Amino acid sequence: MTTAPGRRPQAARHRPWPWCRECTGIALDLGGARTRAWMSGRRQILDVPTVAFSGDGATCPVQRGAIVDTPAATRMLDRLLGHRLPRFVQPLLILTTPVLGGIAFRAQARAAVEVLRPRTVLTVPTPRAVAMAADDDLSRPLLVVDIGAHLTEVTLLTDGAVTDARHTALGTGDLDGLTPPARITDAVVAMVRAVLDEDHTSQALDALQRGVLLAGGGALRPDVTGPLTHRLGTPVQPVPAPHTAAVRGAARLLQAAHAHPSTAAAHDIPHPR
Repeated sequence: MTTAPGRRPQAARHRPWPWCRECTGIALDLGGARTRAWMSGRRQILDVPTVAFSGDGATCPVQRGAIVDTPAATRMLDRLLGHRLPRFVQPLLILTTPVLGGIAFRAQARAAVEVLRPRTVLTVPTPRAVAMAADDDLSRPLLVVDIGAHLTEVTLLTDGAVTDARHTALGTGDLDGLTPPARITDAVVAMVRAVLDEDHTSQALDALQRGVLLAGGGALRPDVTGPLTHRLGTPVQPVPAPHTAAVRGAARLLQAAHAHPSTAAAHDIPHPR
């Protein structure tokens, strides 16, 4: 690094991944059924069941949007990513979080990812990551519906920030002979109506008229999503590859954070809940 006379030294700007050899980045989406990760320098997304193994057998460390077994989550992340990290590297890590997961989820997730030796951990609400993956216009209100295996969320984003959110502990993994797909459709419609009822501005209505953005594995189920356009009276548009949208959006945010000069001292991306 060189310095012109009379000027303070400035850190060299990082090159975009995968050409930057100075640091490593990880985007991570911890789901109840699947865990997905993207690492700098890789083209493919790592996609594995959210399962950890011990002497007592297999366990599911993430359930219904909550981390219920932090040590098991740690073992799972070490098995998935630990051996892929270069020795002595401290990665920049960005983690998607359920909107209503709150402080508890973020604290437990931070404890679990310590096994990856991150130098900085940023968190981003899952619906914001989904909107980033869809390259949506965040200057306008947006309704995001994320239908996972065991959790379904409806979120209103305004200027990219969460202004209202609802969830139900129900997802595609619960569908069987006694739980038809219409149960999830009904739940989504009820949550959207609740958001509209609670909004004392025009933001929710504007977002609904704009159309609903669909994500999660449930967006690939026409028996779940098909009736939504008629029931909500508005277009319903799945994100491309909706099951990996959250981690892809986190990867985009990660690459932007990687180039930002304040990353080394960064704190969480604002998360109002």
